Amino acid sequence: MKDAFGIPQSLLLLGGTSEIGLATARRLITRRVRTVWLAGRPSPALTASADSLRRLGADVHTVPFDALDTASHAERLGKIFAEGDIDLVLLAFGILGDQAHDEADPTAAVRVAQTNYTGAVSAGLVCAQALQAQGHGSLVVLSSVAGERARRANFIYGSSKAGLDAFAQGLGDAMHGTGVHVMVVRPGFVRSRMTEGLDEAPLATTPEAVATAIELGLRRRTETVWVPGTLRVVMSALRHVPRAVFRRLPV
Repeated sequence: MKDAFGIPQSLLLLGGTSEIGLATARRLITRRVRTVWLAGRPSPALTASADSLRRLGADVHTVPFDALDTASHAERLGKIFAEGDIDLVLLAFGILGDQAHDEADPTAAVRVAQTNYTGAVSAGLVCAQALQAQGHGSLVVLSSVAGERARRANFIYGSSKAGLDAFAQGLGDAMHGTGVHVMVVRPGFVRSRMTEGLDEAPLATTPEAVATAIELGLRRRTETVWVPGTLRVVMSALRHVPRAVFRRLPV
């Protein structure tokens, strides 16, 4: 169960090698989290992630999870909840893709969409239902400012995040009054392995900064978190820029 300040004792990280997810796990372990489940494709990276959290004193388990294998989600995630209540589910998996390549290869574009959206819808619903059944818990969904308005440079990725964001907002409304808290997190450009080699966007942030914002959002039971917070104002303005002008902006 969460403590009086909203900090969870148990965490399920969907996307067990996510840099933002692991930064959040590390931060919460120093607060109150004692049990961590890392769900991801079996790999040396997943094993190393688990070992790094164990060194912080957490009881860490790994479980095979593939966002694209939606038929397995109910069974595999259900087994985790059967072991005991989960206070926090952090949905942190996703792929950026390669816009130029994916435009020319629809199969690759579909993989981005299925991973970031279809897989997240499946896993999100399974976990939300489990949280509702136990009567408490938070589901934190990592969205992106890229979903706020499609850009020429990354509209395949952005469209998948737009769908995820809308889904998570609706899921939050559906869970209202059930004891389940759904929080959507919209980071800007995050300096990480995923963005390595890309030109850094203005207001860039770090996994650790996103983790800090997630913890604060949990304490306040916030529904939407922007990282950094100034992006809320920036994106509000960009949403209303005429398309003919928006196309010419260096964004």
